Amino acid sequence: MFSHVTLGTNDFAAATAFYDAVFATLEIGRFYSREGYAGYGEPKGNQTWVMYPYDGKPASVGNGSHIAFLAPDRAAVRAFYEAALAHGGSDEGAPGLRPHYHRNYYACYVRDPDGNKLQAVCHNREAQ
Repeated sequence: MFSHVTLGTNDFAAATAFYDAVFATLEIGRFYSREGYAGYGEPKGNQTWVMYPYDGKPASVGNGSHIAFLAPDRAAVRAFYEAALAHGGSDEGAPGLRPHYHRNYYACYVRDPDGNKLQAVCHNREAQ
């Protein structure tokens, strides 16, 4: 559905340490890195880029926006949440069921060190 998502940062070292850790919980790796920007995901699409804004102005967050990343299972949602908090992120909603979306909607919400809102979500039933 999309080629890529770009998230601005004001501290590239802190941002890449954060994203290296949280994406590892979802088995997403960094495929590209140069000074000031890094790409995660797949080289031909489904990418998340973290970088300093091209216009040189400070990065800022969008109100009412967030990016949801698919997790393979509920354990990965919990690992994403813990990695986020351990690497400078903040809590926006602990891992748990959100049955108002659907009965198996298991998710967490965090903010990265720059304040971007992120979600890890699993739509599967709990593993037996």
